[in-house]
Amino acid sequence: MKEKNCLIFGGSGQIGRNLIRKLTKNNYRVTVVTRSIHQKSLMIKTQANQGWIDIVEANIFEEKKIRKLLDNTDICINLIGILFEKKRGNTFQNIHNLFPTILSKLAKEYSLKKFIHLSALGIDQAIDSKYAKSKLDGEINILKNFPNATILRPSIVYSIDDGFTTKFMTLLRRLPVFPLYYSGKTKFMPIHCSDLTDIICDVIFKNDNLSVIECVGPETMSFREILDKLLILIDKKRFLLPFPLPIATFTAKLFQLLPNPLLTHDQLKLLKYDNITSGKYKTNFDIGVPSTKFFDTEVKKYCYMWKDGGQFSK
Repeated sequence: MKEKNCLIFGGSGQIGRNLIRKLTKNNYRVTVVTRSIHQKSLMIKTQANQGWIDIVEANIFEEKKIRKLLDNTDICINLIGILFEKKRGNTFQNIHNLFPTILSKLAKEYSLKKFIHLSALGIDQAIDSKYAKSKLDGEINILKNFPNATILRPSIVYSIDDGFTTKFMTLLRRLPVFPLYYSGKTKFMPIHCSDLTDIICDVIFKNDNLSVIECVGPETMSFREILDKLLILIDKKRFLLPFPLPIATFTAKLFQLLPNPLLTHDQLKLLKYDNITSGKYKTNFDIGVPSTKFFDTEVKKYCYMWKDGGQFSK
């Protein structure tokens, strides 16, 4: 019997772990696919009581293994995504387009009840970004292969386990001067990880057939406003310096040579475009799952780790 079984790709990240906890509490058995069971299994196993999680080691392009997994589930969730390209096939096209395309074809073939795919907000406009183009191509192919799929487009997702607020608080703590790209005017609607997983659960628990849902938090903030908020939270004063585009481009090309770049040239292109609702699709607020967590309140819960004195700071 396939009912109440979920197959998750990308379950070891902040969104996946939060989602696993909520699904298993609602009596869903979860199978998580990971590339390295030795590195990820302990982290995943601790998200639920024994017996509710199965961990399978597989390359996402091992179709034979994936077929066997799909034969034992009726809900498939793809959370896999990358922010920059790496070697060994970790390209935007492979991860954001080719894999979701294959997965959606198999979802159709095995008559899955639901196929949920995590994309990104604002990709319609950012046509000069390889990241955005690969995401958009993936969406088009998914809906062509599996018309009943649900695509979620979140703005920036944050939590104590993110790579956004934690990275910027680290940089703001260490650097006396911080660069502002495009004068820090780019707008975002950050959504807390828990609010996003509430939306995913709502899609799973209900039978709504919405192709695209834009997932946003309750606030709209510019990049500069986000940095100002983080500085207040960690009790730091820093000079935020607007970078001319040629200098910004040069530094981004240098950064992307690092193993884990702070910024790539492609990400710089993305920063030209606001990361807010488009008005073309329904949002989580429209479907009755409003975001309830506010940026300052949530980040305040873990920002002490970047303050002088850590947990003993006032």
